[in-house]
Amino acid sequence: MELRLHRPPTVVNAGAAIHGTGTLQDTFLLPDLWQVHLYAYSGALTVAGVTHPIRPGHVSLVPPGEEVRFRYEGRSEHLYAHLRLPTAGEAQRVPVMQDAARSAEPLAGMLRSAIAALPRHPDRAAAELWAALWRIAQLQQSGLEGRHLAVLRATEFIEARLNEPITVPQVAHYAEISHNQLTRLFRAETGDTVVGYLRQRRLARAEHLLRHTTMPIPAIAAAVGIPDLQAFNKACRRQLGAAPRTVRTGTGT
Repeated sequence: MELRLHRPPTVVNAGAAIHGTGTLQDTFLLPDLWQVHLYAYSGALTVAGVTHPIRPGHVSLVPPGEEVRFRYEGRSEHLYAHLRLPTAGEAQRVPVMQDAARSAEPLAGMLRSAIAALPRHPDRAAAELWAALWRIAQLQQSGLEGRHLAVLRATEFIEARLNEPITVPQVAHYAEISHNQLTRLFRAETGDTVVGYLRQRRLARAEHLLRHTTMPIPAIAAAVGIPDLQAFNKACRRQLGAAPRTVRTGTGT
């Protein structure tokens, strides 16, 4: 299935639904709308003749015009959104059904925010769904740039916590692999160590903030997880080739 995400979606409907109380099967199609479902139950979804098991934490994407058949095992709750997506532009191949695993809870938060915003703030709902769709597109193991799922989870953890103290064991725990496995995979797929990648990302963000904002230098240092100004100054000189004030004025480039 091909997903195009270079522009935000148009959200037509979104909500929380309960099925399986009156009938254990539903069949329908949406002629011109995509369907996104995040499941809290076990059952099955059949699309284009292929049956996909549903488990709690699974997420599905169905393109317009495809008949879907849901089979329930009792009272079944899910979050859903019906939306329009761009029909042109670069496409990403995404499975119909995926196990969201650790991303299920963040995805649920995004969908609930979209549901709450839709009646009065459709643009905010679209922004929440756009972020959720990008996250769904990156769930598969082949992921971005063919990276292993554990490496994707590790970089996700790092990017979300650049302003915090981070240890390699913490990153490995989030990625659900051992410290040694993470070190080996990270080096193989990025050419860098976890610590080296963390340092590079912190200084890349620092450079952006120095060049493009008026944030005080101490605030920037804290924002990238290096609150000690002497250490921040050394890190900038080593990674960016100049002291923070020089980077800010552009005289060092």
